[in-house]
Amino acid sequence: MFKKKYLYYILPLFLMSSGTTMAQQYAVPSSSVVQTTSNKKEMDRFIKSLMSRMTLEEKIGQLSQYVGHDLLTGPQSEALSDSLLSKGAVGSILNIGGVQKIKKIQEKNMSVSRLKIPILFAYDVIHGYRTIFPTPLAEACSWDLDLMYETAKAASIEASASGIHWTFAPMVDIARDPRWGRVVEGAGEDTYLGCVIAQQRVKGFQWNLWQPNSVLACAKHFAAYGAPQAGRDYAPVDMSNSTLAEVYLPPYKACVDAGVQTFMAAFNDVNGLPAHGSKWLLTDILRKQWNFKGFVVSDWNGVQQLTTQGVVANDKGAAVLALNAGVDMNMTDGVYNKYLKEAVKDKEMSIDVINESVYRILAVKYKLGLFTDPYRFCDESREKKEIMSDNVMALARKAAQRSIVLLQNKDNILPLKSNVKKVALVGPLAANQAELLGSWKAFGLPNDVVSVQQGLKNKWNDKVVVNYAKGCDFAGEDTSGFDEAVKVAQESDVIIAVMGEKALMSGESRSRAKLNLPGVQEQLLERLAATGKPVVVVLMNGRPLVLTNVMKYSNAIIESWFLGTQTGNALADVLTGDYNPSAKLTTSFPQHEGQIPNYYNYKRSGRPGDMEHSSTVRHIDLKNANLFPFGFGLSYTTYKYDAPKCAPTFDSKGNLKVKVRVTNTGDVDGEEIVQLYVADKVASMVRPVKELKAFKKVFIAKKQSVEVELDVNAKDLGFYTNDMKYVVEPGEFTIMTGPNSEDLQTCSVRLNKAIE
Repeated sequence: MFKKKYLYYILPLFLMSSGTTMAQQYAVPSSSVVQTTSNKKEMDRFIKSLMSRMTLEEKIGQLSQYVGHDLLTGPQSEALSDSLLSKGAVGSILNIGGVQKIKKIQEKNMSVSRLKIPILFAYDVIHGYRTIFPTPLAEACSWDLDLMYETAKAASIEASASGIHWTFAPMVDIARDPRWGRVVEGAGEDTYLGCVIAQQRVKGFQWNLWQPNSVLACAKHFAAYGAPQAGRDYAPVDMSNSTLAEVYLPPYKACVDAGVQTFMAAFNDVNGLPAHGSKWLLTDILRKQWNFKGFVVSDWNGVQQLTTQGVVANDKGAAVLALNAGVDMNMTDGVYNKYLKEAVKDKEMSIDVINESVYRILAVKYKLGLFTDPYRFCDESREKKEIMSDNVMALARKAAQRSIVLLQNKDNILPLKSNVKKVALVGPLAANQAELLGSWKAFGLPNDVVSVQQGLKNKWNDKVVVNYAKGCDFAGEDTSGFDEAVKVAQESDVIIAVMGEKALMSGESRSRAKLNLPGVQEQLLERLAATGKPVVVVLMNGRPLVLTNVMKYSNAIIESWFLGTQTGNALADVLTGDYNPSAKLTTSFPQHEGQIPNYYNYKRSGRPGDMEHSSTVRHIDLKNANLFPFGFGLSYTTYKYDAPKCAPTFDSKGNLKVKVRVTNTGDVDGEEIVQLYVADKVASMVRPVKELKAFKKVFIAKKQSVEVELDVNAKDLGFYTNDMKYVVEPGEFTIMTGPNSEDLQTCSVRLNKAIE
């Protein structure tokens, strides 16, 4: 269990305002790992010597990244060309994968590069490379930190085996608005949980940093990209600096503490300052206060878009503003190459600023060993061995199992009983393979995916008849398939309806105003329920949905998100009881879109939300409670919690041990995620009603009890004042433990003196 004090560490926060290689020419050491002082001195000597030979154009070229030809993940941009390579104008390429392709381009570069400077290759390896794991939001629901390290490590091994040096992950943006499409890429709504997950993913991607079986991680999107107005992607972010410091910045700082090597700037502005042009964010906070030593890359065309945001008059101004702010590498739009030389000539840009950024990028290439061997990551035999190995496929199945959240289970319809002989399998996702990969599927292929239909066949091996009918599509008004779906339902013992979103209904630029099941899926569900047969709904989606009608028409609901390559096998394991679901939500599900933003740790108000006369903090037509709260998830067994026990005061070092006894009262072994929340009873500023501060996932055998010990440190209990000082005030705190953020029991503890 991680106990880093992320919030404490960021105070005080604001200032308020194939030819011959270079190795052969200049004797680069064979080891690429820079650990000792002598190695650092050697690296410094080598890079400075190299930079002394570089023209200004070649230096600017190292700051420029272009897109390859495999995949466009943004608007059309300047194309990669032989001309750019021959001029030394390409420092990095994204969206090219595979040893043969990468080696071919690197060979071309090394043959035409005057100084034989290798290219850095990057790819969006978000939740797997070829073997696709559950989407990040799905996997976060496992609350299994070791698992998240292992899947990031496995993705790193596969990607690096295909020649890739660098991934644009993890995304660590806190997201409290499910209308925003990129909720799918993060860890959910909670800052504490977001911090510990961010660290694990960074450490997993960089598990063997600087070696050819590991990739560089990239923390994104800096900063507060997850809080756009109305959940519309790219929209402005307006919030108090105290909220920015307390809620949104800590996961980025956690990445710095974990050793992340790169950052990506955010598309949005923060309180009127575009992140790509914010020296306050990228230099004052990230470099000076947090001591980040790596380099910052723009998002796709993010520098050029400063002109659209209206803070500069033209692309030249955008290039100057971004580099001065701290954007070291310019992705795809080419404006650094086009305008920085002219800006230096016109004395609008200092060569010293360019040199600092060039040094950072060359240092990464040096430490990766690319000057010694530009093809160090290009080993076709390793590529064949690592891609979709038996071990990684087993891990993908495990990750998928542990990411599945059981939301509803009336009359214990699940797991399916042995007397079930015929199953109606319906819905647009029941036999689908392609959509199960989710957004940002990297090199995942539909034919590699185990569909739900195939997974059930693998499980039952013809012992149970599976009658399939699609019923309807994801969108549109076509109901012509309803009758066939109803027919197979009437002929079966139980209905499994696999419904949800297409993969690209969530993700970048995929915000939704309406969060019900799209198309006519709910109408189909109503028809199926009218047959009187038990209905099990399996949901696949990239965000919380409004499920009030789904609950009405179903006996059981499984939230499976997008589980990746091993989807069908993992769902079959859960549906049949071979795996007892243990995942819990890391993002709240609203009853209605009108409740959004609907996170659990809202601040107290003068008149609590559901008081009869409280017109300012509730809706007159709907109570405030979420349909499914943060931390919620059912199991095939039941757990009983005793009240927590703790000492009456924190010890002299500010530590507190909280103990809670949990009993598995059912007949099935299971894993339970025990959660601890804290509330400050009296403070000088209004505080949240509760905040997650610790958790532990424990195995509990049937009919057995365990005593779970959770640690709390007083430094975690502070907050930011309006003058941006972090304080931990003495006083009474309520300690709450339970299975989710709503069903909690309490004890009290006192902090006798302030923490400096």
